[in-house]
Amino acid sequence: MKRHYIPITANVPGVNDSQRAFIRKVIRTALGLQGVDFPCEVDVLITGDAEIQALNREARQVDKSTDVLSFPAFDLQPGELPDPEDADPGTGLVPLGDIMISMEHAAAQAKEYGHSNRRELGYLVTHSLLHLLGYDHVDEGPMKAQMREREEKILGELGITR
Repeated sequence: MKRHYIPITANVPGVNDSQRAFIRKVIRTALGLQGVDFPCEVDVLITGDAEIQALNREARQVDKSTDVLSFPAFDLQPGELPDPEDADPGTGLVPLGDIMISMEHAAAQAKEYGHSNRRELGYLVTHSLLHLLGYDHVDEGPMKAQMREREEKILGELGITR
């Protein structure tokens, strides 16, 4: 079977092959646990606070930096998957959307929460991928609880604990 295509662009220094491999592993694990058994594409941009602030301002009218932004290609409900028929005819891949992560923000949060940069990066990638698959946390109730439960399952599968 054709594998998922996960291009990672970094426009900040210090992003190494090990981090890229880790991001791909997190995404593939999350996709597998969510039942995505068809080849898809997830584009990842690793950036800094200034660029993510500009993207946040442009996309969400929120003029501040953030840790991660997700741009889903489909309007899905949690647990719903795009149809494999939605694949790009040229590539045979279903485009799930884009993930943008501020490494500056991730490092600051890891320090704030007292865990490793790797754990924070794993969490942010998982969180963002779930957004691409229709999960959200707009309320503090069931939707957020459902998303947290999925995040913990995926991170647990990867051996990433609090």
